[in-house]
Amino acid sequence: MSAPSGPSLQALSQKPATSAAIFLHGYGSNGDDLIGLAPAFAQNLPSTAFYSPQGPEPWEGGMFGGRQWFTLAGYDPEAMRRDPLRMGGVYEKMFQGAVKSSGFLHEFIDDVARHHNLSAAKIALIGFSQGTMMALHTGLRRAEALAGIVGFSGAMVGGTKLKDQIKSRPPVVLIHGSADPVVPVEALSEIKKTLDENAVPVEILVIPGHQHGIDQIGAERAITFLRHKLSAA
Repeated sequence: MSAPSGPSLQALSQKPATSAAIFLHGYGSNGDDLIGLAPAFAQNLPSTAFYSPQGPEPWEGGMFGGRQWFTLAGYDPEAMRRDPLRMGGVYEKMFQGAVKSSGFLHEFIDDVARHHNLSAAKIALIGFSQGTMMALHTGLRRAEALAGIVGFSGAMVGGTKLKDQIKSRPPVVLIHGSADPVVPVEALSEIKKTLDENAVPVEILVIPGHQHGIDQIGAERAITFLRHKLSAA
């Protein structure tokens, strides 16, 4: 069976992978970006295969090689900070975009599972920014619960619809910088509220002074989470 497409790092153990983690990049980036984190993660997860698929759409910002999961036209960080609920129309467009791209991501997860003969409980999603939106949207709508979802610097789209669409409740850890100018930390409380309302186990880590990115503190928290969840029976 052919391997799933996109940048990858196979298990450092050089044995068949017993788990897999899928990085989901942010808006305007691509799969080649986040796969750069895989070697550090793999040192602590030597039996895990890592993948980083390319978002299905060319980035509307125009930079060569940039990809996106869906449009962010109309997105305003300050509006989100002041009053997230006032961005209803923008959120709806983002939600519809996530619905469209979730088909691609579901297929990618299924390809990884088949390629390594893994159950859902041995596969985790690691999202950054828009990739976190996709990880939450897709991961909570899969019939079988994944091992877990890690979300860096992200938000949730379609939160009001989740009650009627949720199919599984994988554990979630959310990591966010308190000084994030791109996705304000206020988005974190909205995600947690929605997950709590839907009985999804969630932990949060706010990193003081940190902006929009993945630092060593956040990476170490993610690795600890993944080591526990991917090694569980």
